[in-house]
Amino acid sequence: MNLPLFAPFPPANLQKDIVPEEWQLCLDSWILLAKGNLLLPSKEFSLKIVQDPSIIAFLLSYVTETSTSNASSAIHTASARSLRRECFLLVHRILTDVEHVPSALLDWTFLGNLSIVYARSESLRGLLEILCDRESLDDNTSMRESKACFVRLLEANSDEISPELDVVLRRAGALLKASYHYGQFLMLGSDFLDALSIAFEEGSSLFQKRSTIIGYLCLTSLLDSRRPKFSTLIDHLYSLNAASHYDSLLKSICSTTPLLPKMRHRLSGPESERAKELMLQLAGFERSKDGKPKKLVSRKTSKGKGKIHDEYGQGALRNVHVHKLSLVTQLQDLFPDLGSGFVVRLLDEYDNDPEKVTAHLLDDSLPSHLKYFNRAEDLNQTSLLHSPPSEAIPPLPVRHNVFDDDAFDRLTISPSSVHLGRANASLTADNILSTRPPSSKAAILSALAAFDSDSDERDDTYDVEDVGGTVDSAGPASDDRDADLRDGNEETLFTTFKRSPEVFERDAATRRGKGRAALKSETGMTDEALEGWAIMIGRDPRRLRRLEAKFSLLAAGGSGGQRELAATSYRESSAAEEDSDAVAGDNSHVGRGRGPRGGGRGAGRGRGRGGGRGGGDVAGPTGDRETQIARQRKDAGKGSRANHNRRDQRARKMARGGFPG
Repeated sequence: MNLPLFAPFPPANLQKDIVPEEWQLCLDSWILLAKGNLLLPSKEFSLKIVQDPSIIAFLLSYVTETSTSNASSAIHTASARSLRRECFLLVHRILTDVEHVPSALLDWTFLGNLSIVYARSESLRGLLEILCDRESLDDNTSMRESKACFVRLLEANSDEISPELDVVLRRAGALLKASYHYGQFLMLGSDFLDALSIAFEEGSSLFQKRSTIIGYLCLTSLLDSRRPKFSTLIDHLYSLNAASHYDSLLKSICSTTPLLPKMRHRLSGPESERAKELMLQLAGFERSKDGKPKKLVSRKTSKGKGKIHDEYGQGALRNVHVHKLSLVTQLQDLFPDLGSGFVVRLLDEYDNDPEKVTAHLLDDSLPSHLKYFNRAEDLNQTSLLHSPPSEAIPPLPVRHNVFDDDAFDRLTISPSSVHLGRANASLTADNILSTRPPSSKAAILSALAAFDSDSDERDDTYDVEDVGGTVDSAGPASDDRDADLRDGNEETLFTTFKRSPEVFERDAATRRGKGRAALKSETGMTDEALEGWAIMIGRDPRRLRRLEAKFSLLAAGGSGGQRELAATSYRESSAAEEDSDAVAGDNSHVGRGRGPRGGGRGAGRGRGRGGGRGGGDVAGPTGDRETQIARQRKDAGKGSRANHNRRDQRARKMARGGFPG
């Protein structure tokens, strides 16, 4: 049976000129033709696809026209939904049953538009999985050209998004949600991610939101459990982190998307150890729910103005509070294919939290009553009454104890069992013992007889339980060990600082370098501690001079520092010190003149070469032995000469000056 040819699907501007009855006939005709082709056997169907190009032309025109937001909102009839289903079945059979798939259906533009039209279909994800396993994206010329075009558009992007870039972003976002293979294809090499990061910094706020979603979907495609590429993901994150700053793509992804929780859940094996330090750094970008800054709502005084009405005199927004309009606009900037009414339903479902709505839309984890709902619903189509969020009063805490659910709690106890105080006030210890069996009473009496109150017991005065504190049984205090560890690290740090100060630089390349890794392994310190030590050394010249003096020999290549300087002046031997009293008595008669070499000026003040000071000084410490010996020598000299020498010298000075003092 020869089936008629397909007519192309008309564009939106021509659909408006078609009479509704004729348009219904067109829809019915397309449905019948699609069903007739689907009923053909496999061989006839494959031959039909090769010989009849009208089928491919119809599918291309249908997917292109219905992928636009204006056209998708106009298809809500039963015939339109039936045609949509038949077209998907045709595409599915062509891509799976036909041996040589037409290149037009493997084009990036067609697959992107197909992902937009059937964004909620789970069958589309399975179809793309089969297609990517059958046809490699790396060998697809259209895919490589589209990636190169995408990179050029990102590099040429300005503040405003160009119409061409807007279309490419919509197609890429839809295809990334439907197939993780496309995300892994974009992550081959770093050219796409670098161009997206640079365009993020220079683009508008709307472009930053959309590029954040694109970057998140590309990175999470490397986490897919069916074909994970953890090493490539970590390499891209290290590259983005090295170039990140206050307003960067990586910070936006970590703070507004659930990338880090997914990484913590899915990373395993040696890659998790490699990403451990990176995850700690990226945790600073993550925004916690409790720490999220609250938006200040400005309260304006009433000026007596009434409500704003539309051109028909009706309150168009009478059922929606104004505080939701900004949230609806924010979500529609990220998902332009969603209608305002559907966005309001999502906000009601997730307590007006746009972050939860974004996360569920990206993960396609909406509840069943919203998953298959009309996503193009406008706000004027909904009749729900939306009220502002109200703070729910938390319930009072319920107290529990060990007597819960007992007889008293259930009020099932017998009144005869309830008593105040002792149940039997006349009962004594003798009565209790008399009622016990004789064996129990005999055991108690024998234990009392065997007890000796005069026997010595172990002295438990200093037991831990009786002292009331903790007995230190750890041996030497840990402060000494910590001091030794700090000294050892300080010596290693100072030597490394003098030899190669660039190891302490505060950049990502230095932190990943071999020198920094060796220093961390030797000292056991973190990157922040090492960089902080270098900063303090640069700010404190006195500390630097102290370290240079302390480790001078070690820094010069010696085996260790010189801890103590030995005295270089002459000191008498210990034997001479023991006989110092006798020597002081023998030399006390020597005058102050320069005598022979053996005597000098005397032992008391001894500037001669023989006696010297004897190792002590009268101004030394009071309890020092050498100080006592020096004082004895001084006192011994006074007894023989008194102050005569001092008096005579003063007289000579006065006579030399020519006048009395």
